[in-house]
Amino acid sequence: RDSKIPEPPEGHKWKEVRFDNTVTWLASWTENIQNTSKYIMLNPSSKLKGEMDWQKYEVARRLKDVVHTIRAQYRKDWKSKEIKKRQRAVALYFIDKLALRAGNEKEEGETADTVGCCSLRVEHIQLHPQLDGQEHVVEFDFLGKDSIRYYNKVSVEKPVFKNLQLFMKNKDPSSDLFEHLNTTFLNKHLQDLMDGLTAKVFRTYNASITLQEQLKALTNPEDSIAGKLLSYNRANRAVAILCNHQRSIPKTFAKSMQVLQEKIDAKKKQVEEAQEEVKKAEDEFKDTKDAKAEVNVEKKKKLLKRLEEQLARMNIQATDKEENKQIALGTSKLNYLDPRITVAWCKKFGIPIEKIYNKTQREKFAWAIDMAGEDFEF
Repeated sequence: RDSKIPEPPEGHKWKEVRFDNTVTWLASWTENIQNTSKYIMLNPSSKLKGEMDWQKYEVARRLKDVVHTIRAQYRKDWKSKEIKKRQRAVALYFIDKLALRAGNEKEEGETADTVGCCSLRVEHIQLHPQLDGQEHVVEFDFLGKDSIRYYNKVSVEKPVFKNLQLFMKNKDPSSDLFEHLNTTFLNKHLQDLMDGLTAKVFRTYNASITLQEQLKALTNPEDSIAGKLLSYNRANRAVAILCNHQRSIPKTFAKSMQVLQEKIDAKKKQVEEAQEEVKKAEDEFKDTKDAKAEVNVEKKKKLLKRLEEQLARMNIQATDKEENKQIALGTSKLNYLDPRITVAWCKKFGIPIEKIYNKTQREKFAWAIDMAGEDFEF
């Protein structure tokens, strides 16, 4: 509040000077075409933005110290005599297990019927005592943030299933599933559980923990760099699926895959030809025992090895493209994954950081690149 207020543009004056450390914009105005708010934001690579990112992930890291207590508490509340507590406990289970948003993230001016956990209606879920060999399956189908469809069939714990049956009893499809719950009530409870805790903190925590665990499970130290990068993208994909970060299949996908497959076929032919060349060179050396022929064998083998490595990279690229054609990896990478996990993984396995983060992203996460060693644990 003691800072000097900057001068407005010449011929203008500030409508309001606001002191608010809960927002990240520096200036705001109402544009004159659609009458919507516009903002000037901090540069992603600015020191202040880096400090805010660090604080965000530190809050999520603190959750790991209390998450088991929180889970024990909401499981206990599934049997509460108060229906309000039961509904809150089931909603919190969904936020924790499925990384659902709380439900108050509708964008300004958005008119689509988008919902979150607290605003789910009866029509958004179906209950299946048994489905596809699993018990107590809940089938979700609704529009989430940015009108992205959330469709998921998930097996839940029996008390959750029983509670959902109770919540849905004698209700119309358009009725609220959690009629005793709203985001204000839920967020106050989250704050009571841990200072700074929100549904987004749960998403950040579960996303980062998932990445860390998947990287440990999937990374083979003996793999090539391309193989390790495939493992990284698969770990990132598990997070994107958890957070429902989808995209429509690119219109050029089929064509680009066709072009890539043609390159793979051509490379296979080159490998086969190189294999024949190696065999010929080896036969010649057997017959002549000539030093020049021996050098030729090594030369042909080196070429074959290089071509096989190129083919392996192409096959990995094709697998990667196919697996991620409907998944948006960038959203979770930039917003929900503690970059120190990625930096530590790169340092541990000798992966150049630029293979994961582009120049802009490296500037954004400079604090993490400097801070994290290979032994960092979220």
